[in-house]
Amino acid sequence: MNWIAIAAVNLALAVALGAFGAHGIKSIASPEQMAWWLTGTQYFFYHALGLLLVGILIKMGYTTSTTAWLLQIGLIIFSGSLFAMTLGAPRWLGAITPIGGTLMIIGWVWLAVTAFRYSAS
Repeated sequence: MNWIAIAAVNLALAVALGAFGAHGIKSIASPEQMAWWLTGTQYFFYHALGLLLVGILIKMGYTTSTTAWLLQIGLIIFSGSLFAMTLGAPRWLGAITPIGGTLMIIGWVWLAVTAFRYSAS
């Protein structure tokens, strides 16, 4: 899997989603929905940048693709659920948002574990 390329696509999407939030839905979304969109966009952007770094670290042998998968799936679930609710999906969908956040946390912890293993060898 080319995680650097996936990160680049994610970064392009983050910019597009931010612009869509600022210009496409601002006039029809409530302040609460705009806050969801902003949070989703911020986490999408931060974790896309993180995934870019992870892709480089995978190529260097400092971590495994497990880190990247956890971040990518977490990012999709976390931000995706916030975007969906902003666009009118039922609010109960927000119940899965923390699952995405948990996967992202586990991804960062997995990076720490693998980095510690690398430095010990």
